[in-house]
Amino acid sequence: MTTPIRTIAVGFDDSPDANAAAKWAVRLARQIDADVVLVHAIGLRAHLSETTIDQELEESSRRLAAEGQLDVAHVSWHVGDGDACSVMLRAIGPPISADLLVVGSRGQGGHAGLLLGSTSLELAEHANLPLVIVPSERRP
Repeated sequence: MTTPIRTIAVGFDDSPDANAAAKWAVRLARQIDADVVLVHAIGLRAHLSETTIDQELEESSRRLAAEGQLDVAHVSWHVGDGDACSVMLRAIGPPISADLLVVGSRGQGGHAGLLLGSTSLELAEHANLPLVIVPSERRP
């Protein structure tokens, strides 16, 4: 018996690949009547103002919902402390309780020649529920 997908957690750092992943997740959520949670890890960027992060995530959630024609009530955000992989893995449990993890193939890190970023690769190795890695929209 398969479990229905009710909550989709998306790794979100506002990079082009994270935006592509979020758009993909919003389209899926609209089709299956699920919720999307944009998950942002502050990790090494802890010096940034929480107010700024909160405002940016709020704006991003509204923009993504509008673009994907999904009721804004179905898109929320969560800021977690730690590295991106750990924060995403914690999204499996409460308070998010994700049924599906979605990330872009690469985040804001360097190493342009790699197909997968460190977070997507690490999640592929450690996630114990379905994971979607959305390919980059950038073309060589």
